[in-house]
Amino acid sequence: IFCLVRTEPDKPKHEGISYLIFSMKTPGIEVRPLTTMTGHAEFNEVFFTDVRVPKTQIVGQRGQGWFVANATLKHERGMLGDPAAMETRFQALVDLMHEETVDGQRAIDNPIFRDRLVRLQAELAAMKFNGLRLLTSASKGEDPGLARLIVKLQSCELTHQISALAIDVMGELGVLYDDSPYLRSHGSWQWGYMFQLGLIIGGGTAQIQKNIISERGLGMPREPKLAK
Repeated sequence: IFCLVRTEPDKPKHEGISYLIFSMKTPGIEVRPLTTMTGHAEFNEVFFTDVRVPKTQIVGQRGQGWFVANATLKHERGMLGDPAAMETRFQALVDLMHEETVDGQRAIDNPIFRDRLVRLQAELAAMKFNGLRLLTSASKGEDPGLARLIVKLQSCELTHQISALAIDVMGELGVLYDDSPYLRSHGSWQWGYMFQLGLIIGGGTAQIQKNIISERGLGMPREPKLAK
């Protein structure tokens, strides 16, 4: 596990923070699982009681932890934007809409559901082509700039919208969960709908991502701070 620790208390804000790597076997580390609304424990509380580690476990330079943490977050956010996985999930949604019926007709033939599906298909195409743009920039050693910043925001919101449409298509069956015998796809749509809400928040909320895109990508003024 890594931890951001303040090693220079006299430095302001983001300065003076170091990025430390801990072995989970280090004495004094206690992990308490947190069960989320999915019924699973995807997150944990981690307590450090009198934990000591050598300074050789600092990643990068002492006091440069904020820079290392940002690099970690960039990598994490990029991993969330897998167009191939999203296409697979989208196709599963299309298959579901062919199977489910609404007022005696297939869900795929319902104009409201079909309109939502086409909008998601357009978002998926945009995500795929943005991924190709990132790949091209990486192959040339160029900074992709704004194209990189939108990956996390776009992918997390899109995957949740796909699950949301699936839930609506299933009607009353969409609210079932856990061990109901009437579940479609073993409840993966319901689980995904709840779990993906966490992805929208984790690693920087959608609102924070939009601020980053507007300020660093589009050069817009910074959001005004609240008066103290």
